[in-house]
Amino acid sequence: MSLPLARRRILLVIGGGIAAYKALDLIRRLRERGASVCPVLTAGAQEFVTPLAAAALAGERAHTDLFDRASEAEIGHIKLARQADAVVVAPATADLMARMAGGHAPDLACTILLATTLPILIAPAMNVKMWAHPATKRNLATLQGDGVRVVGPNAGAMAEPESGPGRMAEPVEIADALVEMLDEAANRAQGLGFLSGRSAPTRPRPLEGRRVLVTSGPTHEPIDPVRYLANRSSGRQGHAIAEAAAQAGAAVTLISGPVALPDPPGVAVVRVETAREMMAAVEAALPAEIAVFAAAVADWRPETEATDKKIKKDGSGPAPLALAENPDILSTIAHRSEGRPGLVVGFAAETDSVLEHARAKIARKGCDLIVANDVSAEGAVMGGAENAVHLIGRDGSVESWPRAAKEEVARRLVARIAELHPAVGPD
Repeated sequence: MSLPLARRRILLVIGGGIAAYKALDLIRRLRERGASVCPVLTAGAQEFVTPLAAAALAGERAHTDLFDRASEAEIGHIKLARQADAVVVAPATADLMARMAGGHAPDLACTILLATTLPILIAPAMNVKMWAHPATKRNLATLQGDGVRVVGPNAGAMAEPESGPGRMAEPVEIADALVEMLDEAANRAQGLGFLSGRSAPTRPRPLEGRRVLVTSGPTHEPIDPVRYLANRSSGRQGHAIAEAAAQAGAAVTLISGPVALPDPPGVAVVRVETAREMMAAVEAALPAEIAVFAAAVADWRPETEATDKKIKKDGSGPAPLALAENPDILSTIAHRSEGRPGLVVGFAAETDSVLEHARAKIARKGCDLIVANDVSAEGAVMGGAENAVHLIGRDGSVESWPRAAKEEVARRLVARIAELHPAVGPD
């Protein structure tokens, strides 16, 4: 069986954050898939990992200095920028992302990134407050608009005593995202006829310049280390919406609960587990012009925080489970007086009286559009590949769509969103 990155050469730019230690494992993961890896370390990266360690794992020299006499005698930074198949930046710190977005070239890594025409994949990693800062959001949108692909960040505990979105994606996730990016690039080149010299058709991008937030999947509310409250959501519909929005030109942030799905291409993904983590990640991802809340968020969680030990049966019957209400993410965002997205779309998963319940929900939640569907056993929607939805407007109007693949539902929904909230084109 051929390796997915066989004969591929990857330029790995290692940024200066604590997550730099994971870059060493990433080198190993890329080589396992058949790639050769050329490491480039920023000065900050060398405070966390050494060029010697990176070189030993890569099996070739690690580059650090823009003014290296031996390399720059032959304009080495330009050779590095050209002689590879892709560039991976991991960790992509807030500072490194800012330099990339601004086109700055103060060191070897940034000079390579400015000079390259290769596909670029970044894996952001930073403090949760830095990830939520408006400047970082602007830089991320700029990079995505320039065609840079993003994997992660994940949500979880930080090196400092804080928790939230900002953890670098795991090396396996980054390697898989790279394989996907290169495969898609090869398929586009073949399918669009680049090899035969034909020009590529232009795909309509009605959400060009828009920032879109999408939530997807279930949430898991822990009872103890091995048990949790959850639902049957697969995340397929939400992930399809995020991908369709990215294809329409939007800079998309997808906040995903636990799912067994690959990251949609061209989308910044934040992984969370609980409803409260999802609420925090949504707040951190704002502002956005459009927000689509497709996640099936658990309404309740155990009132008592999960212990670090499994709850044992003591023979007296089931232990009582007191529940506390989770934050209502859709209602909270839709009722914001400041910073509310211009268009807020909610989902209503119902098992009976679908339209009646959806009309009541749009009035109660304050959103602009509700996408309602039947998730009863007969509907076979949760976990399935197809969906049949009804679009309910604030005026009570209903538009029913026939059953279709969730990807097709996503494309139609994104097209309707673009009609309701059109992108601003160039002057």
